[in-house]
Amino acid sequence: MQHEQRSQRYLPPFSDTEDIVTLLAPRLAHFAGVARTEHVTRAAQEMNVPQSTLSRAMARLERDLGVDLFARHGRTVSLTPAGRTFLSSVERALGEVEKAAESVRADADPESGKVAFGFLHTMGTETVPGLIRAFRAEYPRIRFSLVQNYGEAMLERLRAGELDLCLTSPVPDEPGLVARRLDEQRLRLVVPDHHRLADRKRIRLEEAAEETFVTLEPGYGMRRIFDDLCAEAGFKPRVAFEGEETETLRGFVAAGLGVALLPPPTVPRPGVVELAVTGQRAVREIGVAWLDGHPDTPPVAAFKKFLLSRRGRLLPEHASSPAGDTSSPCGD
Repeated sequence: MQHEQRSQRYLPPFSDTEDIVTLLAPRLAHFAGVARTEHVTRAAQEMNVPQSTLSRAMARLERDLGVDLFARHGRTVSLTPAGRTFLSSVERALGEVEKAAESVRADADPESGKVAFGFLHTMGTETVPGLIRAFRAEYPRIRFSLVQNYGEAMLERLRAGELDLCLTSPVPDEPGLVARRLDEQRLRLVVPDHHRLADRKRIRLEEAAEETFVTLEPGYGMRRIFDDLCAEAGFKPRVAFEGEETETLRGFVAAGLGVALLPPPTVPRPGVVELAVTGQRAVREIGVAWLDGHPDTPPVAAFKKFLLSRRGRLLPEHASSPAGDTSSPCGD
């Protein structure tokens, strides 16, 4: 009866789970220490906490939970059945916290930490592998979590804190993000090798106004550039097919299903001819973006500095073009 009366005094005054978690969390390590040693004095010495503070903390813990966790035997204690049940969960929770702490500290290590890096699909075959190879010549143990996607999807993950940095196009200009232009690619009109324009080296985009186009889906940065350039050239393109990959679109062009405005390929694609676009600035700018005010870990800071140092030479020579030059084909 005495125990029942004591437990009844321990009615928790909490309105929801979040309240009790907030209150109990700081005491869990103290509870585990006392449970492990079964001696308040010894636990206080091991944890460098005053014995009186630890005793009061355990009494408050029991009061807040509304159950007896310990049976007192002079200076020693033993766990009650409720205490053993509670300890099992507490040890798992503390183990998860310890693993989480070790993980974030490892990711921030200047020598072997991790960078979450996003980039466009077209950067994945040659550009990004080359960048990481050059960077790891100086930082051989830094790890990368790599994400390939189209620009807006990567920016969403950047805003959500899932990425540290991303290479994207167009270069974003919006609140909350910092972006720096690094390089540009001259776009080409890609036509089948048997097309009426296949013997040309250069073309004004308006000359292709009557052609059927294959292009990326709406929402892709390259699609926005394509639509804007066609509007600037004075026509609305007739689109037959929309896709998600530039090399897939080249395959459609090779099959004679249309023409396309695309950045340079990593390797030449048989069955197509690529014409330089003149008369307007037909380029795709590539930039790096990150969250404004977001603190960098040492590995992220090092890789960001490396990327910024590559301004004007980010892309392989055959895939980039001098700023402002729209008069000659790239890689010819």
